[in-house]
Amino acid sequence: MTKSQSTYAKSGVNYQELDQVKVLAQGAAAETSGNLANFGGVEIEASRGESAYVWEEGDVYRSLVIEGLGTKNLVADAMRKVTGRTYYDALARDTVAMIVNDLIVVGAMPQVVNAYFAVGDSAWTTDRERAADLVNGWAAACQEIGAVWGGGETPALKGIINPSAVDLGGSAVGVINPKQNLVLGDKLAAGDAIVLIESSGIHANGISLVRKLADENPGLYEQKLPDGRLFGEAILTPTHLYVNLVRNILQAGVQPHYMANITGHGWRKIMRATADFTYRLDKIMPIQPEFDLIQKLSGMDGKEMYATFNVGAGFAIFVSEKDAPRVIKIAAEQGLSAVVAGRVETGQKRVIIEPQNITFGGETLEVRK
Repeated sequence: MTKSQSTYAKSGVNYQELDQVKVLAQGAAAETSGNLANFGGVEIEASRGESAYVWEEGDVYRSLVIEGLGTKNLVADAMRKVTGRTYYDALARDTVAMIVNDLIVVGAMPQVVNAYFAVGDSAWTTDRERAADLVNGWAAACQEIGAVWGGGETPALKGIINPSAVDLGGSAVGVINPKQNLVLGDKLAAGDAIVLIESSGIHANGISLVRKLADENPGLYEQKLPDGRLFGEAILTPTHLYVNLVRNILQAGVQPHYMANITGHGWRKIMRATADFTYRLDKIMPIQPEFDLIQKLSGMDGKEMYATFNVGAGFAIFVSEKDAPRVIKIAAEQGLSAVVAGRVETGQKRVIIEPQNITFGGETLEVRK
């Protein structure tokens, strides 16, 4: 196999460009917030720029997220030719996870999840095995997190989407009840513990780079990893759903001071809160072998890897030091590994990953207006 010099930006995903539009949209969207008064609601302004939008409605807070899977289904389509499996049950779970793992960072529990299955040609739906796996996987994910699958949209977008492909996405509405479960970072303080929760693997970000590597290295998806898995199947490992973890943490009376879903932007997401703090990490999570192969083939250095991928850690929970052991215990009860990876410190906004000698400055994560 040949070694290429690849980055996520070179694969067609440049966050600096994308984030400019996101910030622009936040400003325009904020101008509409007064319309909530027409329904007796009030915007929670601090949620602008978070993974989920929050508003007050009666005696509860409500939250909304819309998210998409990205291009992971193209890996599944390639692997089906190798193994005969569609993998669309796993992709459905991935998509639901992309939605609800963003929703829960503000303390919201998903009530209704809707699906968006857009195809380039209606003929895509005639593969009954694939369609059944997608539908059943979506329903199973909703059952696991205790949410209702309310409905959705299945447009045929000829000329926009490749006729052989599908664009998977969806939305979720959640409730924050009681109101003290709202998590927006205002309680974050120096001395707080940073608890990292394991990822199941790559989850669903950085896939465009993986596909680029597969194009450059024929047979990559079929290559065996040291643990015996095919690389393509490792990439298709479904994303962890962290809903029940957060639900159980809140029900145990633990108040998270902040939470972050470590997806796009990698470990830079650890400093997503508005306040200026230094996030010093002295431990990292075990790294799955698929990340080692990605780094070897891409030629990316460690900093670029941690700026792009979750590299073993899928979710971060910030709590008072005394509550950290309880979070780790609750995670273990959910079958999830967790570790107190570091502490929040006073200082300029940055993430310091000491075991890797990596520092990300605050200017590398500009996702807020």
